[in-house]
Amino acid sequence: MTSSGTNPTPGPAAAAGEPPASAAWELLLPAASAPARGRGRALQSALRDAVRSGRLAAGTRLPASRKLAADLGVSRGLVTEAYEQLTAEGYLRSGRGAGTWVSGTVRPAARAVRDLSPRAPGARVDFRPGTPDLALFPRSAWAAAHRTALDRLPHSALGYPDPRGLPELRVALASLLARRRGVVADPERVVVCSGVAQATTLLGFVLRGRGATRVGTEDPGSPEHASLFASTGLTTIGLPLDDEGLAVGPLLRSGVRAVVTTPAHQFPTGIAYSAERRAALLDWARDTSGVIMEDDYDGDFRYDRAPVGALQGLDPEHVVYTGSVSKSLAPGLRLGWLIAPASMTDEIVARKRTMDLGNPSVDQAVLADFVTGGAYDRQLRRCQRAYRERRDALTGALATHFPGTEVSGISAGLHIIARLPERYGPQDALLRCAASAGIALRPLSDCAAADDGVDDGTVRLVLGYAHLAPAAVELGVRLLAEAVREARGARG
Repeated sequence: MTSSGTNPTPGPAAAAGEPPASAAWELLLPAASAPARGRGRALQSALRDAVRSGRLAAGTRLPASRKLAADLGVSRGLVTEAYEQLTAEGYLRSGRGAGTWVSGTVRPAARAVRDLSPRAPGARVDFRPGTPDLALFPRSAWAAAHRTALDRLPHSALGYPDPRGLPELRVALASLLARRRGVVADPERVVVCSGVAQATTLLGFVLRGRGATRVGTEDPGSPEHASLFASTGLTTIGLPLDDEGLAVGPLLRSGVRAVVTTPAHQFPTGIAYSAERRAALLDWARDTSGVIMEDDYDGDFRYDRAPVGALQGLDPEHVVYTGSVSKSLAPGLRLGWLIAPASMTDEIVARKRTMDLGNPSVDQAVLADFVTGGAYDRQLRRCQRAYRERRDALTGALATHFPGTEVSGISAGLHIIARLPERYGPQDALLRCAASAGIALRPLSDCAAADDGVDDGTVRLVLGYAHLAPAAVELGVRLLAEAVREARGARG
């Protein structure tokens, strides 16, 4: 017996590099308490996790099987079997008469799990565009559609799907898009995708396979297009806009044979392409055998009159139409569509097959029921009411706190362009004020294909509002105004 406050002298089992028996016992105690039938597997799993996590470091000598079995109150056979299994897998090493050791080939797994989702950590109010109000997602209706879909799906539907998508979803989407967006939609040419991002890369791979090296994009436009096409080996060329849409002259001079457009509600300026500009673009495509990709990212959301119909409806053989439920339901569903010209359909479908073998069948079936049962139309009406109210809250708050601000692009979509009076510039100073107040902003300059070197001091912002309640919109604009006044007072 040892006196209080002293430690017993380690015995032979605690030789150099070997943990005391009590340490091993503590690591493996939960496994020893597992039901008898699964105790062996639990012991192996506990040892494996201890090595992976680094709790048993490389070079550590484990207790003899007899000693560890006695400590844990299990049979020696279970410990011996666990040692042998992990030795075979490479986690442990052993030698006759030399004991069992943690292998030096194992590298501990990373302890931290990062979240790379695009958020603004620490922002009190995030005005960056691109996200709908996720609280409006119809959870109850979606759950009901999910149960219905699971009940009706045959077992065969859980196998690998048609890479184009489930037939019932393609039929439902063709009907929906023809009715709401004026699209010419043959279900045989509808391809269900993981959002417009995948539709863009599918088109990029097909264009690259046909020998293309460049694609034209709107300038300003969505920055994501350049990186998506770059992943397929294509470079992008920014093409300027005018008041009617993509300027045709620079397009003709560029020599490209494919161009990306957002004609219903141009991102980010918010203009709708004029009828004359639509006709001119289609003439370009016909004369050059060119391809127009139409990104109809928020075409359903128009507040002053009926939405502008899709460009694709005027010439489905020269326009690749893309869209998704990312703004109407939630981007996390990763459900979208591409409607291809007949001349490109087979190539796009073949690339889709090699890319992922098709989208999840159950999710597709749920969306099909959601569309055909009328729930999708109800969701769009609900969102339109909410987003119109938030747009009005934003324009009202800007008028109150930043008088003289010019706003555009307000008739449709989920964002506006705000041009602040010169007294609130320069832009870099305002952005610093916003950051200090916890307000996340996106300047219009972030959407430009290239920096033209011109800085006139004007503040132009792309302000998203769909994901913000009216009270949050008012709060964000007020906090920004207060931060700007404080900064100006400190300077003057």
